[in-house]
Amino acid sequence: MSDQSEIHLLIVDDDERIRGLLQKFLVRNGFWVSAARDASHARRLLDGLEFDLIVMDVMMPGEDGISLTRDLREKLKTPILLLTARGETADRIVGLEAGADDYLAKPFEPKELLLRINAILRRAPVVSEAKVPKVLHLGQVRYDVDRGEMWRGDSLVRLTATEAALMRIFAARTGEPVSRTQLVEDLSRNTGRGDGGTAQERAVDVQITRLRRKFETDPKQPRYLQTVRGAGYMLAPE
Repeated sequence: MSDQSEIHLLIVDDDERIRGLLQKFLVRNGFWVSAARDASHARRLLDGLEFDLIVMDVMMPGEDGISLTRDLREKLKTPILLLTARGETADRIVGLEAGADDYLAKPFEPKELLLRINAILRRAPVVSEAKVPKVLHLGQVRYDVDRGEMWRGDSLVRLTATEAALMRIFAARTGEPVSRTQLVEDLSRNTGRGDGGTAQERAVDVQITRLRRKFETDPKQPRYLQTVRGAGYMLAPE
């Protein structure tokens, strides 16, 4: 595998508290982590991004983790680790038969989850073929997710370090509102600057305004980087 800081994990869990705790724990351990609240949200992220491993809860409203695993396995080789409150042998077998690579019963120690993730990644085959570029289309501008580059036709659109960090954050959560508080926290982690607070949130608003000018036809009426009232900002590519 590549350097751990380049490994992208997807957490799928309908419990917001657990989802947040897992995301923070795995980020602290050097992974890049995206999170989905249900199967439908996970599918949208998987359509636009490439992940090295999926950590998924079995018991979710709507489509459950077993069904999603079975469907994903028909088109993806991405390793899947299932989490469930069920620890019975029969349920573990159903999960593994659906195509899961491992199965961890709740409650579990975060350290055990980390060990299992690393064990799965060590077993994962090295893919030799070139990755298909993941590109988000924002009107006349396209954003190459893997390379972190924005292009207008054949011209590279210059992004500041903060704008580049914002695009990486939004690209990992397309179609999902990201709060100003979360943006401050993510930016501080990515750039090593900032202590949060109201002043930092106002600074994020300024950066969002500048970023919109890079690809919105009318930045005052944004189509792609939307303001979601009471929830933050959301990237909605075509």
